[in-house]
Amino acid sequence: MPRPYRAVDEPPAAPGEEEAARREAVLPDDDLQVFLKALASSTRQRLFAHFADGEELTVGEVAERAGLGPSTTSEHLAVLRRGGLLQSTRSGKLVRYRADKEGIAELLGQLHSYLRSPLGAQDTP
Repeated sequence: MPRPYRAVDEPPAAPGEEEAARREAVLPDDDLQVFLKALASSTRQRLFAHFADGEELTVGEVAERAGLGPSTTSEHLAVLRRGGLLQSTRSGKLVRYRADKEGIAELLGQLHSYLRSPLGAQDTP
């Protein structure tokens, strides 16, 4: 089982301490998990593609373009919004969605940090 790097002058971890630290570090934070869940669906990926050029769209416009029902589309857009991929603004009865570029950049930074964490690092024999 891989072990994280340990400084030469650092005392060895107490039994179980290293494993507990590894378990703690394995899971990304809640925001990143929701982000990844939002991206896990191929339907949501196709819906998100409609926002790639910076366009603002209503649920009805996205539903029509995607060939889905408004209710299904609305549910998927809500997951994308909770996942930090979309922002929404209400204008009367209409809700307009657009890509959340800053939110996406922040979450991609978190994902990058998570993937570069020393979980996979091994001590040399």
